[in-house]
Amino acid sequence: MTFYYVYVIESKDQDFLYTGVTNNLERRLKEHNNREEPSTRAYAPFELIFYEGYRSKSDAKRREEYLKSTKGKRVLRRMLQDYFDNDN
Repeated sequence: MTFYYVYVIESKDQDFLYTGVTNNLERRLKEHNNREEPSTRAYAPFELIFYEGYRSKSDAKRREEYLKSTKGKRVLRRMLQDYFDNDN
């Protein structure tokens, strides 16, 4: 059974969050940290701070699009408020 994950990673060195979709969280985080992804290369290294699992890739992509929207970013910040208040 394949799951698709919507994930959020945070740069350890800079004020930068990235939201994406993958079917393998461990591999994808390694790709980001190895600077293999052009859009995040300048912000590595990263840590995984949030993920959600979906059975359908289309559902995961829909959620990713929402979390990247202005409203979705606000919702994500609210969902992770304790994390941001305590760790940043």
